[in-house]
Order: sequence, then C-alpha cells, then structure tokens
Amino acid sequence: MPLQGLIGLIAAFVLLLFFILTWLLSRYKRCPSDKVMVIYGRIGQGPEGRRSARCLHGGAAFVWPVIQDYQFLDLTPITIDIPLREALSRQNIRVDVPSTFTVGISTEIGVMENAAERLLGLSNEAIKRITEDIIFGQLRVVIATMYIEQINADRDKFLDNVTGGVEIELKKIGLKLINVNVKDITDKSLYIEALGKEAAAQAINEAKKKVAERLRDGEVGKAEAEREQRIRVAAADADAVDGENQARIQIANSNADRREKEAEANKRGTAAEKVQAAKALEEAYVAERIAELQRAERTRATQKADIVVPQEIEKQRIEIAAEAEAEKLRRVARGQADAIFAKLDAQARGNREILVKRAEGLRELVSAAGKDARLAALLMITEKLPELVSTQVEAVKGLAIDKVVVWDSMSGNSKEGGPSTTANFFANLMKSLPPLQNLFDIAGLSLPDFLVKAKEASEGGNPEPPQLRIAPEPPPSPDEGAPGPEGEET
Repeated sequence: MPLQGLIGLIAAFVLLLFFILTWLLSRYKRCPSDKVMVIYGRIGQGPEGRRSARCLHGGAAFVWPVIQDYQFLDLTPITIDIPLREALSRQNIRVDVPSTFTVGISTEIGVMENAAERLLGLSNEAIKRITEDIIFGQLRVVIATMYIEQINADRDKFLDNVTGGVEIELKKIGLKLINVNVKDITDKSLYIEALGKEAAAQAINEAKKKVAERLRDGEVGKAEAEREQRIRVAAADADAVDGENQARIQIANSNADRREKEAEANKRGTAAEKVQAAKALEEAYVAERIAELQRAERTRATQKADIVVPQEIEKQRIEIAAEAEAEKLRRVARGQADAIFAKLDAQARGNREILVKRAEGLRELVSAAGKDARLAALLMITEKLPELVSTQVEAVKGLAIDKVVVWDSMSGNSKEGGPSTTANFFANLMKSLPPLQNLFDIAGLSLPDFLVKAKEASEGGNPEPPQLRIAPEPPPSPDEGAPGPEGEET
C-alpha cells in the first residue's frame, strides 16, 4: 500500500475517533442549580423495584444514547392567588379568605421523583391549575375545623394548619410549599366586624379605667410623699442628737481602751522577754539532744557496716547457692519426667498401632468371610488348630511312659472280659485332655461337617474303646532293682 494511502487511512480513523469521542462527551449533561435534571428510559433497579426516572439536582451525569434521555424541571417559584369565597366555618358561617401561595418543585429525595412522574413536560399554567385545586380543597377543610374567632385571632395556628394540610398533598405531586400569605378575612354576616367593634369598645373602656386609676395613684402618691417628708425630718433630728451622744461615749471608750492597751502592751513586753529567754534555753537543750542522737546513729551505722552487712551478704550467697541447687534438681527431674513420658508415649503409640493393625486385619478377615462373624471366628480358630493340637500333645509329651509303674492287683480279672485296669488308666488319661469339639462348643461354634462325619464314622465302626497296647518290658539295668511281686514295669 502506498505511503500516502496509509496516511490517509490513519487520518480518517483519527477523525472518526475524534467525532465519536466528541459525540460521547456531548452526552455528559450538567444540571444547573435552578433546575432538576430528570433522566428517564432504562434506569435500572431501585430499592422498590424498577425505577421510572432518576432525578439529579446539581452536578452532572452521563446520559446513554438511544436507551436514555433527559429533561429539566424548573425550580423557579410559582405564585398562585387563591380567592377563596364563602368557605363554611365550624360555626356554619361562610367566610372569605383571599390568600397567596408560593410553591415550587421540591429538591427533597423521593419528592423529586414524584415531580418527575407527574409534572415532567407540563407548563407553569398547568402546574398552577393542579396546585389551585389542591389548595382550594385543603383550605376549605382547615376552615371547616376552626371557629371564626380562632381564624381571626390566632393567625399562626391557622397558617400552621393550612401549611400542614397543603404541604402533605403537594408532596404527592412533587411540589414544596414556600410561603402562605392570608390577605384578609371577611364574612357576609358581619360577624367578624362585630367582633372588631366589641374589641374596640372593650379597648376604650379599658383605656378609661386605666386613666382613672392613674389619677388616683397620683393623689395617693402625693399624700404619701408629704407624710414621708415629715417622718424623715423628725428622724433626722433624732439621729443628730443620738449621734452627738454616741460621739461622746465613743471618746470615753477610746480613752479607756487606750489606757487598757498601754497596760496590756507593758505586760506582753515583760512576758515576751521571759518567753524568749526560755525558748533560747529550750533550743540549746534540743541542739544537744540532736547531737547525741546523731552520734548514736553514727555508732549504729558503724556497727551495722562491720557486722550486719557481711552476715547479710553471706545469707544471700547461701540462698543463691540453695536456689541454684534446687533449680538443678528441678531441671534433672523435669528431664527424667520428659524421658519417661516420651518412652510411655512411644509405647502407647506402638500399642495403638498394633491394635489398629489388628483391627484392620479383623475387618479384612470379616470382609473376606462375607461379613459373617461366626465364619470369621471359625477361620481364626481353624488357623489356631495346629497350636491347640500341639498344646494337647505337649500335655503328655514329657510323660515318660516307659517309667510309669502301675500297681494293678486285678490285672486280667476285669469284669465281663473288659480291658484291664492298666488300659483304663491310660484311656482315662487321654480323655482328661480337652477334645476339639468341647473347645469349639466353648467358642459358640461347631466343627466342620467333614470332621463331624469322620468322628461319627469312627465312633460307629469301633464301638469298643481302643485298646492300649503295652510296650515290651525292657531288660532291667544293673542299677535298677527288680519289680515288686504285684507290679509290672512298662
């Protein structure tokens, strides 16, 4: 691509970007201080659901193209004349209350949204008509609840009632009541005029009464002033005589006090001289006592430094050595305790591992036996069967059969041709060992079928008890003695 074509393409792209940026910046709208900017369209969700508009007083906001737009609500106050005629009061007397109301768009949060929903796009005349209807209705309601005397005399209460009723209704459409001015209150029945005349007559009578009271007070005040003058002149003369007498008395008292104070001063001077002499002697004694105490304290300090301090040092040395030895013994004991604890802890962990592994093996054995506990126990006993048989064999293994001597005086004379007593001895000896069937019965199990059948076949085919075969008698050794006459050695 030629260089010029590339430069042109870049310039076109930059120009396009500049126009897009300028267009976007033009959508950033600023709100003047005397207006409320209402942004409507796709605003988003609010606390109570989807909002219809977003109001902004002052500041600025970005208005998205296509999906949003904006308008302004003018905050300029609106003056409305309300020529209310023949409003019915609580006394059923019709009165005329001409007044002027000043209202404007409210900037309160929540009330601005009401103005955006109900007044956006309306002219000032339309807003005036809506406001007049609301004010007329509320004025009639307030007048209907008040007496004419209250309306005429207590204007503040009347204005408060009007403001409270009208402002609540105006907030519903987004307006704010700025001022209320009631021009005059009249009625066709001249009730208010009569009240004025009554008040004027009462005021005139009150004025006349006050003039008479002031004249009376003037005469009374004049007489009281003359009486007060005579009293004060007589009192002044008496005070003058009394003052002369008091002055003479004071002079005499002053002379007596002077002579008394001179005598008192002479006495205090003599006593002071004696007191000072005594104090000087006392101070000398106190100084001697302090010197003796200081000498005794110095002697005590010397004795303490020579005797007590070395003993205290030795005591501290013994205490430190004893504490060191005790600490050593405590640490040795703590180390031994830690070693014993570690050993017992290791043994406990080993035993725990053995038990855990044994439990896992038993769990696997039961699982292999199809989760049949009796079959698992049978497998364990079958595994130990060689040890059980070995234990039975060990019971007679160490028995020296060739050294058993049986004294049998009835050999060959058993009843009914039965086995000899010697044979019965060995048969009973073998029967005294616990058979396998009894061991399985103790464990709550039974022998396998092939062992039970083999046992029953053995017992059925050999009804007679097995005969014990006697081994041939070995030749007597030279060291052994001959058997007794009634015994035999096997």
